[in-house]
Amino acid sequence: MNEPATSVRLDKWLWAARFFKTRSLAAEAVSGGRVHVNGDRVKPSRGVRVGDRLRINRSGESWVVDVLGLNDKRRPAAEARELYEETPEGQAAREKEAEARRLARLATPHTDHRPDRRDRRHIRRFIGKD
Repeated sequence: MNEPATSVRLDKWLWAARFFKTRSLAAEAVSGGRVHVNGDRVKPSRGVRVGDRLRINRSGESWVVDVLGLNDKRRPAAEARELYEETPEGQAAREKEAEARRLARLATPHTDHRPDRRDRRHIRRFIGKD
């Protein structure tokens, strides 16, 4: 009677796999071109099948995942992780991006005040606009 689904809407799958907090955020990301299926830009209603490769860009992070399972219901995080497997290349790239963000954060000085005239001169001299 209840046959297992062969495909699930992309926005539902992204929501169920916990890449996005709400389905509307998932649909907005797909419509905005931040999610690609097998290298193609798609619509939120496109069906995702087991074996598809997704590239997901969300708030500065990128995932490249292979779909291992289908679900259109949001389940606990442990079950959601079983729906996909991150590719080694995607994981290495994401870790490299995270390290670059960390180093950039350490390189910028944190001050308690806005730059004054002297600080602005130093900033302009540093970036080469002097």
